[in-house]
Amino acid sequence: MTGADDIRPPSMLPAFLTLFTSTGTLICCALPALLVSIGAGAVMAGLVEAVPQITWIGKHKTAVFALAGILLVISGAWQWHARSLPCPVDKAQATACARARQVSWIVWGLSVALYATGFFFAFLAASIFY
Repeated sequence: MTGADDIRPPSMLPAFLTLFTSTGTLICCALPALLVSIGAGAVMAGLVEAVPQITWIGKHKTAVFALAGILLVISGAWQWHARSLPCPVDKAQATACARARQVSWIVWGLSVALYATGFFFAFLAASIFY
C-alpha cells in the first residue's frame, strides 16, 4: 500500500542526459563551423589540440547524432507520459514537482534546439552553401 508521501516528482535525468548528448552534436559540427567562419581557425586548431576527442566525435557523427536523436525521442516520450502523473499533496512538494516538470521541458527544448543546430551544420549546411 502506498501513501501520498511515496509519490516522487518526475526525474530530470532524461532531460539532462539529452542536453549532454545534444551538446556533443553541437561541439562536433556547429562549433568548428562557427570558429572557422569567423576566422578563428587557430582557435579551432588549439581546441582540437587540447581536446582531441572532438575529432573522434566528428568522424563518428552519424552514430553520435543517431544516439542523441534516440535519447531525445525517449526523453520527450518519458516527459509526455509524466505530464499527467500526480504530484504530492503537500503544497511545497507540489510546487517543487510542478517546477521540476517545467525545468525538464525547458532543458528538453534546449536540447532539441542544440540538436537541430548541430544537425544543420553536420548534414545540411555543406550542401546548401557549397
